[in-house]
Amino acid sequence: MTTSITDAQSQLVIYDSLTAHKQSLQPLVAGKVGMYVCGMTVYDYCHIGHARVMVAFDLVVRWLTQLGYEVNYVRNITDIDDKIIARAIENNEDISTLTQRFITAMHEDATALGCLSPDAEPRATDYIDEMQQMIATLVDGNHAYAADNGDVYYAVESFKDYGKLSKRKLEDMQAGARIEVDNVKRNPFDFVLWKAAKADEPQWASPWGQGRPGWHIECSAMSTKCLGDTFDIHGGGHDLQFPHHENEIAQSEAATGCQYANNWMHVGFINVDGEKMSKSLGNFFTIREVIARYHPETVRFFLLSSHYRSQVNFSDKALDEAHNSLSRLYQALKVVETQSERTLKIEEADRELIESAFASAAGQAFIAAMNDDFNSSAAISVLFGLAKEINKAIKAEDFAGAWQYAQQLKILAKPLNILQQPVAQFLQAIIGEASAAALSDTQIDDLITQRQQAKADKDFAQADAIREELKEAGIELEDSSAGTTWRRA
Repeated sequence: MTTSITDAQSQLVIYDSLTAHKQSLQPLVAGKVGMYVCGMTVYDYCHIGHARVMVAFDLVVRWLTQLGYEVNYVRNITDIDDKIIARAIENNEDISTLTQRFITAMHEDATALGCLSPDAEPRATDYIDEMQQMIATLVDGNHAYAADNGDVYYAVESFKDYGKLSKRKLEDMQAGARIEVDNVKRNPFDFVLWKAAKADEPQWASPWGQGRPGWHIECSAMSTKCLGDTFDIHGGGHDLQFPHHENEIAQSEAATGCQYANNWMHVGFINVDGEKMSKSLGNFFTIREVIARYHPETVRFFLLSSHYRSQVNFSDKALDEAHNSLSRLYQALKVVETQSERTLKIEEADRELIESAFASAAGQAFIAAMNDDFNSSAAISVLFGLAKEINKAIKAEDFAGAWQYAQQLKILAKPLNILQQPVAQFLQAIIGEASAAALSDTQIDDLITQRQQAKADKDFAQADAIREELKEAGIELEDSSAGTTWRRA
């Protein structure tokens, strides 16, 4: 029996990290989905791990929209945090200037990767009142307490289900962990909701004195304000499952008395050449470094080629393979356009054509893949099947059949946001890809001098741009009180 794309909503299942099994999506409001995703802490450029989260939830939004849902996609920005404060002090830069610079860079990276903008992008500093209101509710309900040092802590023992998301028991963690003694806490695992003010740090007035919010309370306040006490999907990277999301559940459900989120989605880690990505290991790559060497659609294709929950190994070899695979799909479209002497272009108004593509055998396989917990890897396999059919039809000189398969390929690829660029334009772009040219010692020294002047002028965007340019050319800088030294990687 053929399932139309408009009837496929009921077949969608999502793996829920809380229950550890797949379940049907049952929105709180029929036809509408509210989704909150933990966003970036904006003190540096986004790295390839952030790219995976961006692309994964962009895919979710696009497929839910394809199924006919009205999606309210909320992704927060943490614009006050220890790391932000430390970086601003290091740069002798105003915090708002620092955070805005990296917010702009984040948006540029997301756009390059073909990601839709969230419907709302709340910033932590705009929701201080909501955070204080939630903290007050927790204090009044004996789920939180003000300590002698001026901080306010959440009392984890007050929430009987603490650990239900990460499948950890509090008593086991206490028995097996080595934790620094903190005499102001009632329990070593209690976490801070409000931090007492320190000299020369941003601070707000509160019932507990001057201070600023802890990290975990930010998302609880922003998500419930934007989407309600309970909403459909909460997502983020796997690394946030504990303690961040665990703490969100504890404080939100204690404050509201409601289930916090009905579905929890977590995106798998990215390893680099088999090792966990880490600045200390020297295998840390920003999005802009990667897309300077590979076409952004190649990077998106690479990220979509694995299921969002799986671990992914990031390497030049993997990106080269993604480059070649995506090129093969575009080449199949190019052959059809060449033979037909016309351009493949599908308009939103072509509803019959779109419905027909999803009703085809390939379309039904694509729906089944995407409705099985957004299995983009299986969906891409369907696209390669269509490319194979195109090549067979061309060989048999069945150009009408090849054109039909090509239309299906273009339509089915749209929810993945690949294969949507003009074919000739994309192929020309990837043919022209090249690494940065080697720099001479004199050129490197000149760039370092320019960077130092930019820092002296407090033009930190220019200083960062020069550092990125050098890094892309394989030049590593080391700053110290004696000046800046460099070496070739």
